[in-house]
Amino acid sequence: MTATDSAKRPQPPGERHALAADGTMLRLAPPLPSDETAVRVLFEGLSPDSLHMRFFGDSRRAAAETAQRVCALTAAEGGALLAWRGSDVVGVVEFYRTAPEEAELAVTVADAWHHRGVGTLLIEHLIDVARSQGVRRWTADVLSDNRPMLRVLQDMGLPLHRRMAAGVVTAAIPLDLTPDDPGREEFLSAMGLRERKADAASLLPLFRPTTVAVAGAGRRPDSVGRAILANLNAAGWKDSLFVVHPSAAEIAGVPAYEHVADVPRLPDLVVVAVPAKAVPDLAEECGQAGVAALVVVTAGLTLEQGSQVRESCHRYGMRMVGPNGVGIADTSGRTALHANFAGVAPIPGRAGLAVQSGGVGIALLRQLNRLGIGVSTFASLGDKYDVSGNDMLQWFETDPRTELAILHLESFGNPRKFSRIARRTGQAIPVLTVDAGRSASGRRAAASHTAAAVTPTVAREALFRQAGVTATRSLGDLVAAAALVSAQPLPQNSAVAVIGNAGGLGVLAADACADAGLTVPHLGDEIAEGLADLLPTGASCANPVDATANVPGEALRRAIDLIASSGHVGAILLALAPTALGDPLAELMQGSAVRGIPILVVAPERADAVELVPALHGTFPVFCDTRTAAVALAHAHDRARWLVRPRGVVPKLEGLAPDAARDIIDAHLAAHPGGGWLPPEQVAGVLDLFGVPQAAWRTVSNADAAVGSARELAPISPSGGVALKAYGPELPHKSDVGGVRLDLAGDDAVRAAYADIARRLGTRMDGAVVQPMAAPGVELIVGVDQDEVLGPLVLFGLGGTGVDVLDDHVARLTPLTDLDAMDMIAESRASKLLYGHRGQPPCDTGAVQDLLHRVSRLADELPQVCELDLNPAIAGPSGVTVVDARIRVAPRHPADPYLPRVR
Repeated sequence: MTATDSAKRPQPPGERHALAADGTMLRLAPPLPSDETAVRVLFEGLSPDSLHMRFFGDSRRAAAETAQRVCALTAAEGGALLAWRGSDVVGVVEFYRTAPEEAELAVTVADAWHHRGVGTLLIEHLIDVARSQGVRRWTADVLSDNRPMLRVLQDMGLPLHRRMAAGVVTAAIPLDLTPDDPGREEFLSAMGLRERKADAASLLPLFRPTTVAVAGAGRRPDSVGRAILANLNAAGWKDSLFVVHPSAAEIAGVPAYEHVADVPRLPDLVVVAVPAKAVPDLAEECGQAGVAALVVVTAGLTLEQGSQVRESCHRYGMRMVGPNGVGIADTSGRTALHANFAGVAPIPGRAGLAVQSGGVGIALLRQLNRLGIGVSTFASLGDKYDVSGNDMLQWFETDPRTELAILHLESFGNPRKFSRIARRTGQAIPVLTVDAGRSASGRRAAASHTAAAVTPTVAREALFRQAGVTATRSLGDLVAAAALVSAQPLPQNSAVAVIGNAGGLGVLAADACADAGLTVPHLGDEIAEGLADLLPTGASCANPVDATANVPGEALRRAIDLIASSGHVGAILLALAPTALGDPLAELMQGSAVRGIPILVVAPERADAVELVPALHGTFPVFCDTRTAAVALAHAHDRARWLVRPRGVVPKLEGLAPDAARDIIDAHLAAHPGGGWLPPEQVAGVLDLFGVPQAAWRTVSNADAAVGSARELAPISPSGGVALKAYGPELPHKSDVGGVRLDLAGDDAVRAAYADIARRLGTRMDGAVVQPMAAPGVELIVGVDQDEVLGPLVLFGLGGTGVDVLDDHVARLTPLTDLDAMDMIAESRASKLLYGHRGQPPCDTGAVQDLLHRVSRLADELPQVCELDLNPAIAGPSGVTVVDARIRVAPRHPADPYLPRVR
């Protein structure tokens, strides 16, 4: 049987694959009428006790009726999901509406699948279905002695309200948890931990197999397959290693078999290095034989071939790395797994390494070996058909040997989930990456200022910053940062003491620290006096400290101890050059010990960018240049700050009506299915329903109406004048085409301005907005961009007509916490103006924070809002007011990014 002719069940909308608690892959799908027999078989196979718990009695008839009802459910009646393993239904979860926004929940799991997380998994996914259908609360009636089901509901992480009567517990479960509800975070955390356990279990056959087969290791010794076979052979897999080959009896002394099913011991892992056209059939063959995992190094699969391989993996529950990678490695067991053709065998060590680019992976393997850090697990993910960076992070998080995680990811399949996983993992071990794809070529054309500002750099920086990921600008900086955090403690502040034996080198080190955002402060008179007593005559005891070229190693050690124990600095950077008088670094290493703060060494004569040099007690990173050392230290300081920074909370907001705002957008999309820019009345309506403060305004369609509105609004203008702004779907930047007139006073000025704008713009102009002139203040931009990959981001910075020139953009992923909003303001160049500059009164930054939170909530509640510009929003001492706004909408119904699922 081939991958293309295997019998397949029709794939209904909403089908997805996910992992049970033990790592078993299940197919979750809404029931079809044709599934009734399979559902009935599940019910009929229940034990009397299970039937009693589900139907409150041993009712075979109720079971048959329920099977029929489940498979005929309409959205108006409720919803259901089935869990399939092969051709068997192993679990059913359903809800039935009891009111427009309420429904009753029921769960059934086959006896053989109890205690494997099937019911919990089904409930998690059915919550998404229920929410999409407007259901906001479930109730579940559970017999009081059905403790397993009560435990399932309790452990979901959702707020649970229970009452008991006549031996039945009725549990009320709220589903509409908003971003500011603490229960939402508890639920997401509980769901994430469950997924981590399942994911790690599913990857065991991949990284810790007991038997391995290689398909594609031919008779040519220079083939990729033969290279992988040789690596496995050399690692000691001889008795548990096989080859799949169409005709050979053995390859390089390893037994070979025509088919996977012929192998005498079923392989947990098959490494696939056959030509692309043969991969789909081989994947299907592996699945039919019961193989648990694949590593596909073959490149060049077509879309159809790739789809067939994915289907086979899903159908048989196989995990897969690749295609188009160099393979994997794991050094945990007595027999290391070197299932790759990287050309370098990783030494056992502490770094978990996951990359998309095979070339980058090979380079990093060599560097980690050279430094002596070594590797715990390595995966070249390639095209990421299945196993992704998220999976690898969860593997690293659960692996006690992994002390730091290193990633190189060119793309993100689910960055929202990546953010949560990386944040959780980062609490235990450093997570480092190189920020690739920052070039201007990544900038996409966009109509709004916000969308144009959300470049790949801005978006990825927001992702990494909030997740606590150390993101470097180059592979060299990545290796340097990894070396530092693997060998030294984190700095507790940004102050650095620079000690050198050459004045010029110390100055370069101090400059590099300043460029990296660190400080080189005055050490104080007491420390300076102490240093003067320790160091040779002529030493400069300021910071940087010039210890002179003839400083003895013992004096240098004592100087380091004095500064380290003072508490004045968070790190010490030694800038040392060998001279004819001796090598101070060699002398220092003979007796140095780690002193509670990081100590870095710059030795410019070194050939390697960074080395880890063992001392008598501990290991020290030695860099060949000051910039690399300072940048690595700055990354370590950022991590230290992130670790102690509170998470913050999403504040509760008053005056929100998201359902009414959603109705406005739905009505517009019904009339304009392709989406587009909302007209001013609808923009104002949506913003008002989220409590966004707006300047008074009137829409007009002719000069006489403009004059009438100006008479009405001029009295509330501080200057007595009004603004006239053209609007239309083809006018995203109306100032650029002469569509704005400001501070118009009197009927004649308003009439003439309207006529002139109408003449200039013609049919592009649908009408105009009249507003009173706003009071002077700081012009800001607050915007939203619904990134296709990252989801909604909120952008903040200096606004006005020069927003693109000012290039002052700070972004965060939603939902914003209280600390996120404060940080956005502090990091923007607008902060100096907002806090009061050159005698100007400070603005109401609390009102600016509130505006950021309202926009964040709008972006979360209304995913149809693709772009939003509030530009300018004018901040002053008494608050903030939006004087111009645009919203573009499109029909979008994104899936819940946090649901546990397999790609």
